[in-house]
Amino acid sequence: MILAGIAAALSGVAMAIQGSLNGALSKVIGVWTTTFLVLLIGVTGVGIPRFALGLEPGSLGKLGAAPWYLYLGGLLSGPIVFGVASSIPRLGVAPATTAIIVGQVLTATLIDHFGLLGLNRIPLSWMKGLGLVLLASGAWLLLDRPG
Repeated sequence: MILAGIAAALSGVAMAIQGSLNGALSKVIGVWTTTFLVLLIGVTGVGIPRFALGLEPGSLGKLGAAPWYLYLGGLLSGPIVFGVASSIPRLGVAPATTAIIVGQVLTATLIDHFGLLGLNRIPLSWMKGLGLVLLASGAWLLLDRPG
């Protein structure tokens, strides 16, 4: 459990750095070109260890065994990179990341509560609800607003 939490936290660190890099790159070469290159580099960076080094062989033969909607995660990669790369230069790293995190947590809470996408159901408790209210309130305080 602790290692999973550390992995999640490090993933968040990587996301903030990646978003900053993508946002800066988009100001130089454009958002669409940045999105394309980031995804191409990502596929290459994952493909080399997976196929050339034989890491986690898995089974491409089982592609048809998964429900169709589970493949939408790949389709969402483009809009995610595009949204991050286009929002950070306009809002700043902290406000954009804050909005991203609030969106993630609210959506994740719905997925958990209803057990969507084949995941285990984890009901929303009043404490989690309070946490969401506090998170959204904190996000509101962190966002840059005129005045």
